[in-house]
Amino acid sequence: KLLYILPVLLILGFAACENYVDITPTGKKTVDSTETYYELVALPNRSYYPSSFALLSDNVWSKESNIIGKEYLSSDGINMTFNEDADRKELSDNNLYANCYQYILRSNIVISLVDHSTGDKDVKELAKAEAKIMRAWDHFILVNTFAKAYNPETAATDGGIAIVSEYDLEATPTKATVAQVYDFIIKDIEDALPYLQEEPVNVYHPSKAFGYALAARVYLFHRDWKKAKDAAEESLKRNNALIDYIALDAVGGPTKVSTYAKGGNPEVLNYAYMGSTSDNPAYTYGMISPELVQLFGDNDERLNLFFKTTGNLEYYFDEGSGAALWNTALTYSKFQYMAVGMRTAEVYLILAEAMARLNDLSGSVEVLNQLREKRIKGSEAVLPEPATQREMMQEIINERRKELLFGFSRFWDLKRFNTEADYAKTITRTFPLVTMTVEQKIYTLKPDSRLYLSPFPVAAREKNPNLTLNTNE
Repeated sequence: KLLYILPVLLILGFAACENYVDITPTGKKTVDSTETYYELVALPNRSYYPSSFALLSDNVWSKESNIIGKEYLSSDGINMTFNEDADRKELSDNNLYANCYQYILRSNIVISLVDHSTGDKDVKELAKAEAKIMRAWDHFILVNTFAKAYNPETAATDGGIAIVSEYDLEATPTKATVAQVYDFIIKDIEDALPYLQEEPVNVYHPSKAFGYALAARVYLFHRDWKKAKDAAEESLKRNNALIDYIALDAVGGPTKVSTYAKGGNPEVLNYAYMGSTSDNPAYTYGMISPELVQLFGDNDERLNLFFKTTGNLEYYFDEGSGAALWNTALTYSKFQYMAVGMRTAEVYLILAEAMARLNDLSGSVEVLNQLREKRIKGSEAVLPEPATQREMMQEIINERRKELLFGFSRFWDLKRFNTEADYAKTITRTFPLVTMTVEQKIYTLKPDSRLYLSPFPVAAREKNPNLTLNTNE
């Protein structure tokens, strides 16, 4: 709670000063004005640090010296070696949990107090709608990171997270089930969608295109295939932009062309960063695994334009590992990738999966090819229609791996696909690959591993005794 008190005291302090003076300058926005609450929704530096789970993926790799000797001591060491014997209960998550709830507090201040402010009624409804979308966003991050993936057979009893739906600093909420959290998220989204604007005042306010994109993602994870399809189509009606990576390569690539620098990437639907707002993945888990490098192949511009397999700085990379590192020359000043925030490319993938789940294989492969033709050179960009739903789904899973790099996506995907026998995956990792002084071993991450559930931080558990671990640690 102490993490939340300072911003609230600042608000209350300004309110007290205003009441004391009791004069509102003409044309000025004050702390009790609707516009002030509306502006509180926008948060340009929204960031999420993935240290508690980043290396629990077949997509990601690490420099070996960051792991060796830390197999029981750090989240990275434990996760890289899939070490279920380690004690994770006291490890830090680099404020991921606290940040999410701090952002939820910010949303709740708007939702709870804006109706008592002075201003336009329509702006109040808009402020509440935008705050609800962002509150849903943060609850979604929390439940998919700290709880089991949604499974209709067990969600009603699976331990979830604390739902925080009101501005109340004294509350100690109980832990809801996964099903209850999803019900809450879906209600927030459905309440908010009618009021969101097609074109908000700036990119840090959620648009209707983003609202429908988030709805599509949530419905997909909730296995509401028809609703996911409909929401994805609504989002793409409003923004279906895809950058042509083949054309970008032809003019020199992102190091030569700044068209898609910060604020210029037409695919970005909302701004949320991985670790820091520099948006340079090279400095925060920006190394992809040898397995993923091979999955890309030779003609995929997502690898060729943005990663280096050789010539990387030794400080970050082990030559000879077969991995690849995000090109350190690329920052948001040259190309804004947006590793955590949603992009239109994800919406295409959601639509393709929803159609495949509904057994519309021809429609699914058509949508998937629209994305692939903007990413892959040559005739291999166009996939033929698969014969079975399972084959179509595997193509979508592979495409999600290559398109939705870093951040949360592959970790969440592994969790949700592991609840389905057809798509569950046992990950094997041979490590180390280049260090000769340490015995090379094969490590295994099973689909039902407890490592897929990040423990709640110790500080959160101490402050809220209702917050019991979802793992068996």
